[in-house]
Formats: sequence, C-alpha cells, structure tokens
Amino acid sequence: MTSTGTTTIGFIGAGNIGGQLARLAVAHGYRVVVSNSRGPETLTELVDELGPSASAATSAEAAAAGDLVVVTVPLKNYLEVPVEPLAGKIVIDTNNYYWERDGRIDALEQGSTTVSEMLQAHLPEAAVVKAFNNILAADLTTTGSPAGTPDRRALPIAGEDEAAKARVAALLDEFGFDAVDAGSLADSWRFERDRPAYVVRMTAPEARAKLAEPTR
Repeated sequence: MTSTGTTTIGFIGAGNIGGQLARLAVAHGYRVVVSNSRGPETLTELVDELGPSASAATSAEAAAAGDLVVVTVPLKNYLEVPVEPLAGKIVIDTNNYYWERDGRIDALEQGSTTVSEMLQAHLPEAAVVKAFNNILAADLTTTGSPAGTPDRRALPIAGEDEAAKARVAALLDEFGFDAVDAGSLADSWRFERDRPAYVVRMTAPEARAKLAEPTR
C-alpha cells in the first residue's frame, strides 16, 4: 500500500492487455504506474486518458512502485523484466507463447515447462500468478459483471503461493470475474494458447470442465 492507503499496480508492458487492465484498475480505485520497452514518454496518451491516478515510468520504477505488478510483455522479452524490485511481490503473468513472434522455445514445444514457470524461474523471489492470459483484451472491460450475476464469466488462475492466488482471485472478483483455481504454475498449460479454456467465455463450472479436458 502507498502512504495514502491506495494500492498501486505496476505494469511492465502497456499494450492491449496491459492498457485494458490499467483502465480496470483505475476504474476500481487503484493507482497505476505503467511502463513499456520504449520509455515513459511514449505513454503520454494512455496516462492522459487514465487520469490523475496514473503515471508512466521505466519498467524498474513500475516494478518498484507496485504493491502488485502485472507482467504483460511478448514472451521473447521476459528476461528483460527487472528482477530485484519484484522480490517479495505478487506478479501477475498474462504472457502467452506465440512461436510466430517469440521463436521456437524447445521446452515449451516439448511440454517440459510452462510460460509462467519460465517467468517464475526468472523471478525466484516473487510469487508469480498466471491470470488474464486467456481473455481477449477488449473483453476485459466489456464482459465483467458483479459478483452473484447469473452466468458470470470466469477466468482461471494458477500459482504456487496460496496467499498470492487468493489476492489475485480477489482482484479478478473486483474486476468482474469469477476466479477458478487451475492449480500450480505447472498446471497453467491447461489455459495456455490453443487449449479448450483459451479465449472462450466460460462460467466457473464450464471453466473447470474445460481445464480438465486436455491431455499433454
């Protein structure tokens, strides 16, 4: 928490998903610090849109400022995510593997690791939680609904740290979505690209069924 009592969410990456999550965060009373690989000066338009609760910074500054930090970068760039300022923090990983963009990654092709396990290995002192990777960016601000709404949309999460998962599940609830615990980061392949639970609208029971469908 900041000295004002307002939680700050740092964003490493401010593209489609990052920008939409920043909009949701500001709408729900969070401060946001956004960053990208091109520098804070390239984020003026987004910050102006988001208003006084938003600022732009370098990725290291956004990592340091955030009580929670969202990593939403092309997977090929994940090793550029700053390590030290994320120690001890909850890191939400929205990343996906697109070999057409990222190049072939043998360990992912062979199924011996997951996208989020790779980020967790890069950030050994952070608590990585996979979330928001299996929803179209435009749907983030248009398909949420209050808790208790019939057929409310659900999104899977995965992680090693139960307290971190609970915090991220609470954030999803605030943003308008039920959270479905898919297990550990090793299980997060179940809602990676091209799986049954990827970018389809699901209720919580439907999400659990789709997460159980694939075999590796």
